[in-house]
Amino acid sequence: LAKLAAGILSGSSAMLAEAAHSAADTLNQVFLLTSLRQAERPADDDHPFGHGQERYFWALLAAFGIFIAGAGFSIFEGLLSLTRSHSESPLAAYVTLGVAFIAEGTSFVRAFWQVRGEAGGHSEEVLGHVKSSPDITVKVNLFEDSAAVVGLILAALGVGLGQLTGSSVWDGAASIAIGVLLVVVAIKLGMDSRSLLIGRAASSEVQRVIREEIESRPGVDALLELRTMHMGPDSLIVAARVALNDDMGADQTEDLADEIDSRLSEKLPLQLNVFIDPTQTRETRPAEADRSPGLDTAGTRAVP
Repeated sequence: LAKLAAGILSGSSAMLAEAAHSAADTLNQVFLLTSLRQAERPADDDHPFGHGQERYFWALLAAFGIFIAGAGFSIFEGLLSLTRSHSESPLAAYVTLGVAFIAEGTSFVRAFWQVRGEAGGHSEEVLGHVKSSPDITVKVNLFEDSAAVVGLILAALGVGLGQLTGSSVWDGAASIAIGVLLVVVAIKLGMDSRSLLIGRAASSEVQRVIREEIESRPGVDALLELRTMHMGPDSLIVAARVALNDDMGADQTEDLADEIDSRLSEKLPLQLNVFIDPTQTRETRPAEADRSPGLDTAGTRAVP
C-alpha cells in the first residue's frame, strides 16, 4: 500500500511496478500457507501416500501469480511510462524505498539463513541445496525475497536517474526490468514445480545412503534396481529390487525388509514408504528350468 501511494504521489512507474510486485508476493504467501495446511492432511483411501504434493501444486499457482500479477503489470506500466512525462516530487518514493529495503532485506536474510541451515551451515552449499531441495515452499520464499531486494534497487535507480536526467525513460526502463526479473523468477519456479509434480527422484546423496544401507545388510547379494520418487518434501517412495542369498527363508526375508525399513527411517529425516522386491540369482539345472515357469532363460527368478 505504501508503494502504491508513493507511486501515485511521485508518478513513478517503477514504484507502481514494485507495488504490483508486492501484491503478487502477498497473494503467493496465501497460496503457500494454503499449501502447508493442505499438505498436512493425513493419507486416505484416495491418497494413500498423503497429500504432500499439494505444496507443488500451490507453488505452481504462485509462479503463475508472479507472472501475471507482477510481471505483466510491471512491463505494461513501463511501456506506458515511456510515452509520458511527469514532474512530481520523488520524495515519497525515496522514503518508501528506504523503509521497504529494510523490511525486504530482513525477510531475505531470514530466508537465506533458513536455507543455509538446511544446507548444513555452509554458504557455498546453498546454491546446490536450492537446486536439489524438494521443499518448494522455502525455495519460493527465497526467490521472491531475492527478487524483491533486486527490484527495490532497480526502482531506486529508475527514480534517481529519472530525477537527474529529467527523462521518464529511466523510470519506465526500471519498471520493465522489474517485470523481466519477475518473468525469470516465475519461469524458474514453474519449471521446478512441474518437475516435482511429474515425480522427481531423491537426491544423489539420499540414494547413496539407501544403496549403502541395503547392500550392507547380511543376506543381500546385490541391489539390482533402485527407484525413488518424492511424494512431497518430507515423503519418499523407495522401491528396491534385491538379489538375496539362496539360504534366505521366507521369515528371514520379511525380517530383512523390516530391518531395512527401520534403518532407513533412522538415517533419513523423511517419511519413507519402502518396498523391497526380493529375487534370487541361483542358477538351476536345465531340467529344473523347464519345469519352472517362474524362472527366466538365465535361470533367475523372474519378478513381475
